Amino acid sequence: MTSAFAPRLAAAALAATLLGGCAFAPPQPWERGLLAKPEMTMESDPLEQRFTQHIYSSKEAASGGYGVGGGGCGCN
Repeated sequence: MTSAFAPRLAAAALAATLLGGCAFAPPQPWERGLLAKPEMTMESDPLEQRFTQHIYSSKEAASGGYGVGGGGCGCN
């Protein structure tokens, strides 16, 4: 009976060890300077980021379906 229990116990211990590595503390104040660098952003091209943000805000600000044009494409 112990031989059938040992693999389950080993698997549970391995899972607990791996999942324990998922918990992390928030960055400390001395680490925040490194995280604020431009190299740490998800978008590498600032112009592309501005363009994407412009398109997003144009589409989100679109309203109605009457009156003067503007379907949210940002071209007017």
